[in-house]
Amino acid sequence: MKNNSYDYIIVGAGSAGCALAYRLGADPKVKILVLEAGGYDRSPMIKIPLTWGLILKHRLYDWGYFTQSERFMGHREIECARGKVIGGSSSINGMAYARGAPQDYDAWAQDFGLTDWSYERVLPFFKRCEHWQEGENSERGGAGPLFVSRMIYQDPLMDAFLKTTGELGFPFIDDYNAGRMDGFSHMQTTIHKGKRWSAASAYLYPSIARGNVDVIPHVMVNKVRIKRGRAIGVDVSLKGSAQTFFASQEVIVSAGVINSPQLLMLSGIGEEKALKKHDIKVEVDLPGVGKNLHDHLVCDVRWKRKDNGPLFDVLRLDRILLDLFKTVFWGSGLSGQVPAAAVGHVKSNASLSLPDLQLILAAAPMTAGPYLRPFVKPYLDAYALKGVLLTPQSRGEVRLTDRNPTSKPLIIQNFLSNESDIAALRQMIKIMRHIGSSGAFAQFSEGEIFPGPSILSDQEIEGFIASNAITLHHPVGTCRMGLESDPMSVLNSNMQVFGVDGLRVVDGSAMPKVVRGPVNAPIMMMAEKVSDHILLRD
Repeated sequence: MKNNSYDYIIVGAGSAGCALAYRLGADPKVKILVLEAGGYDRSPMIKIPLTWGLILKHRLYDWGYFTQSERFMGHREIECARGKVIGGSSSINGMAYARGAPQDYDAWAQDFGLTDWSYERVLPFFKRCEHWQEGENSERGGAGPLFVSRMIYQDPLMDAFLKTTGELGFPFIDDYNAGRMDGFSHMQTTIHKGKRWSAASAYLYPSIARGNVDVIPHVMVNKVRIKRGRAIGVDVSLKGSAQTFFASQEVIVSAGVINSPQLLMLSGIGEEKALKKHDIKVEVDLPGVGKNLHDHLVCDVRWKRKDNGPLFDVLRLDRILLDLFKTVFWGSGLSGQVPAAAVGHVKSNASLSLPDLQLILAAAPMTAGPYLRPFVKPYLDAYALKGVLLTPQSRGEVRLTDRNPTSKPLIIQNFLSNESDIAALRQMIKIMRHIGSSGAFAQFSEGEIFPGPSILSDQEIEGFIASNAITLHHPVGTCRMGLESDPMSVLNSNMQVFGVDGLRVVDGSAMPKVVRGPVNAPIMMMAEKVSDHILLRD
């Protein structure tokens, strides 16, 4: 690194930051600095799809966040894993690929005044992201940097599941990312040749190879430096010393839904009263910073599997070692997949115009792991339907603990604070149980083990949800886009921070409302779209 001055500084090497580095760095004369709090994504546990559950279970490569005590969920502190590694959360997620419904983006345009974010306007950028395995068509992209394919995990349970949902009247959807999503389909994923294809794989490493993008890992960004109403750089802690990097064009905060509002507040951008409480100089009074936090909740129904599935046989210790070898060197092992091969989108209420629930078939339990009799006991083989509330109405916030950048922020999700969320989740459990007890799918079951046959009444189901639901790790909204006349808006439609020149927030925190699906793909789309504005192409 020759100096501390760049054209653009990007805070965070996650889904948005990687995509921005790639697009903004296409001009070889532009110098870009990407700052990442975590390290590089070289671990085989990141690269091999089957091991992603271990990353979550052991809280590897993330910030170790938990919510505050959730008063509507048995006062539990819910884990809130956020990627702290090159690639961000795209390096630790479940690799599912979805855009959400077209109507989600039309609602951004209609309800929040974001006319540039209608589905018609965002579709070209989704297509620009994608390298869809079946090639380009009117809805899908065929030449983008992000490889997307259908999950190829084979299990007779999946076939029985899709057959049963069809018999129950749910349609089969060939491609839920091509407009219509109500029905059941094969899962789509960001796995390429048996390896996780993260935002770092797709965008960051090709941008580094050009020679005009510098990446510094293990660096803590303490604040955005603002001078006379303009962001001019960032103050950081690097290898035990304080340093400042300067940006001649823009500082772009892509630190994620928790860390982006934290950094803005530490920099004096946020609710005036809250900032003064922590003795932080107020640069801009923006009360919406940290507000509007919301997320997808997930809750399972599980059944004991009558006969062991294909993963069980492969996980015998001697066999899994061979399979891992095949995955690492040829991309052909079962460990190059995840046992979540089918997904559906359904309505909790027939009066709804769009699905508000997602059902994911998990063909193996999270407890699955290597075994070798008699030394290591095999796990209990089971399968589950993971139900997801796609349209949560409950809202929370992110607050500062104090003015120390290394202090973990306070995360208050307020899960289940809205009665409509509880009603939808309760119905979701009933729908999953109905599917699980029907047709060919039921023939794989040796009985429900979670929540179990004793949980029957609405009150019991609600208690089960409150005690067991967790996040699906899709938080959004804490620096949302909107009209300047809306006091809760933090960003304009180009993700520029109100009241500060040369500063944007580009990540999931900019979403005004969560979409009906995982947010990794939409966040990359958002970065693609805003890069055109930065480069004056829109």
